[in-house]
Amino acid sequence: MRTKTLIATLLAPAAVQAGLNDLAVRAGLKYFGTALGESAVNSDATYASIISDKSEFGQLVPENGQKWDSTEPSQGQFNYASGDITANKAKANGQLMRCHALIWHSQLPSWVSSPTWTKEALTAVMQSHINNVMGHYKGQCYAWDVINEAVNDDGNWRDSVYLRTFSTDYFPLSFKLAKAADPNTKLYYNDYNLEYNGAKTDRAVELVKIIQAAGAPIDGVGFQGHLIVGGTPGRSSLATALKRFTALGVEVAYTELDIRHSSLPASASAQVTQGNDYANVVGSCLDTAGCVGVTVWGFSDKYSWVPSTFSGAGDALIYDKDFNKKAAWTSVSSVLAAKATNPPASSSTAVVTSTKTTTFSTITTVASSTKTTSTAASTTTSAGGPEQTRWGQCAGLSYSGPTKCQAPWTCQYQNDWYSQCL
Repeated sequence: MRTKTLIATLLAPAAVQAGLNDLAVRAGLKYFGTALGESAVNSDATYASIISDKSEFGQLVPENGQKWDSTEPSQGQFNYASGDITANKAKANGQLMRCHALIWHSQLPSWVSSPTWTKEALTAVMQSHINNVMGHYKGQCYAWDVINEAVNDDGNWRDSVYLRTFSTDYFPLSFKLAKAADPNTKLYYNDYNLEYNGAKTDRAVELVKIIQAAGAPIDGVGFQGHLIVGGTPGRSSLATALKRFTALGVEVAYTELDIRHSSLPASASAQVTQGNDYANVVGSCLDTAGCVGVTVWGFSDKYSWVPSTFSGAGDALIYDKDFNKKAAWTSVSSVLAAKATNPPASSSTAVVTSTKTTTFSTITTVASSTKTTSTAASTTTSAGGPEQTRWGQCAGLSYSGPTKCQAPWTCQYQNDWYSQCL
C-alpha cells in the first residue's frame, strides 16, 4: 500500500512534477526538445499528444523531413510536405524548431552525390538548395544544422561529393551561403562521437577554426549524443569536451541524444546505469556556460531508429514502447529540478506519514558555478513499500511517491519541496 505523505508547510507545487522543458528553462537552458517522427505523429494519437505538450518538449526538430532527399529529390523540384509537418506542429504549439540538415553526405539524392562537379556548378546547386529550403522556413528556425557529420570517426575528413569538389573550402562556403539565405537563424555544425574528446573532436575543433578563419559565420556546434549505456563519458569529461567549443566563441547543444542498451532485455542495473548516463549528459550541459539545450532523438522506444541500425541494441530513449516514463526520464527530470529549484541554504520540513515522521533538519549547502551539494540524507518509508531508483524523487511538498531509495542510494534533501535518491 502506498504511503500518503503530508507536508506540514504549504509551499509552491513540486518543481519535479513539471515537464522536462519547463524544468530546463527554469534551470537556465533555452529548451528541452525532441525529434519528431513524421509518420508517427500522423498515425499515433498518444505520440502526438505527448510531443505536442510544450511543458515537456519546448523544441522540435524534423527527423527526416528537411533533409535533401526529402526537400529536393529532383533538381529544382522542391517538396516541403514532410518538413512542414514539424513546422506546423511547432507553430501550433508555440514550440521552437531546430532545422536539420542542409549539407550532409547521407540521404542525398543521386543527382547530387553521383556526378563529378566543377566548383562553380556545385556552388550553384548548393546555393539554390540552401536559398530555397532556408527561404521556405525563414523566420521559423531557431537554428539550422548547416553541415552535418563532416568528420570520420578516425579524425580524418569524411569523403563526400563536397570534399572531393572543394576540399575543406566547402565548410566556410556552406556557412556563408546559409547566412545570406537567413541572416537571423543560428548556424550550427553537427556531429556524433564528439563526446569522447578524441581525434574526431580535435578535427571538429579544427573545422570551426577553418570556418572562422575564412570570415564565415558559425554560431554553434551540436553534439549529437548517440551513446551507449555504460560507455558514456562522465559528467565532467562531457563538460570538458563542450567547453573546447565554447572557448571558440560558439554555443553548444546536445542535438540527437539517445543512450542505447547494447543487448536486450536490459537488466534492472542496466536501466539504472542508463539513467545515470542521461543524468551526466544533461548535467554536463548545465555545467557549461553556452550550452543552450538538450534534444532527444525521439522520446519513445516505440519509434527509435536504434534497433534497425544497431542489431540487438535498443531501448535508448526516455519513454518505453508503451509511453511510460523510464528511469532515464526520472534522472533527467531530477537533474533539471535540482538545478531549477535553487535550493535554499537551510530549512526544516516535517514529513508525516502513516507510519512515522522524519524531520529534515538544517542543511548546509555549498554552491559553486556548476552545482549545489547538500550534506544530509534521510529516508522515509512504510514497511514493504516501493523503492525509488537512483536520481528519483523521494520526498517533498505534495509528493506521494516512493520514499525509500534502492540500495545503496539514500534520500537526500535538496529543498523543502524536493529530495532525491543519490
